[in-house]
Amino acid sequence: MPNEARPGTGEQAKQLALAKLRQAILRGEMAPAQRLVENELAEEFGVTRASIRAALIDLASEGLVERIRNRGSRVRVVSVEEAVAITECRMVLEGLCATKAAVMASEEQLTGLAELGEAMTKAVAAGEPLTYSELNAELHSRILRISGQQVAVELLDRLNAQLVRHRFQLALRPGRPQQSLNEHLAMVEAIRARDPQAADAAVRAHLSSVIEAYRHE
Repeated sequence: MPNEARPGTGEQAKQLALAKLRQAILRGEMAPAQRLVENELAEEFGVTRASIRAALIDLASEGLVERIRNRGSRVRVVSVEEAVAITECRMVLEGLCATKAAVMASEEQLTGLAELGEAMTKAVAAGEPLTYSELNAELHSRILRISGQQVAVELLDRLNAQLVRHRFQLALRPGRPQQSLNEHLAMVEAIRARDPQAADAAVRAHLSSVIEAYRHE
């Protein structure tokens, strides 16, 4: 009889637990410093404790979970100082991607960026910060995809995951969407103008503004 792993065990179970835990943390469903109890999570996801433990080890390597000796795991707390340092790294990598996007983008992709900018403008005018936040994330993601710089994209995925809580709080701060809208539109216009230097400058200006906002949390 073949030795097949049941759904609740093995690599398949670990990947299931990993995906569910990562999603819960990134969506803010699990708060910073929240304890992650292996027994409870195993029961909730229908997998073994070993699968949960393996998933938590992977999430610790991604910077989303903190494992404390003899005390288990918890959602990692990212301080304002660390959020600033991460954003400084984003500035370099996203600037690189924006310069490449300004050169690499097809006409169809440029039109898509313009449409995203219009949707962001409408969301701000309608007073819909959560919609604006989702469109904001999509704009950054789309610029990265257009750039074709896969190494930078993978590094940024890891950096951005650690910032989810700070970015969510920032999106809900009164007046912040109005302030950041023009910064994002400047990024779009520079890429549409196929001006790599202006695209880099626009990204750096935007993320400098984000850093300033983090420092006033």
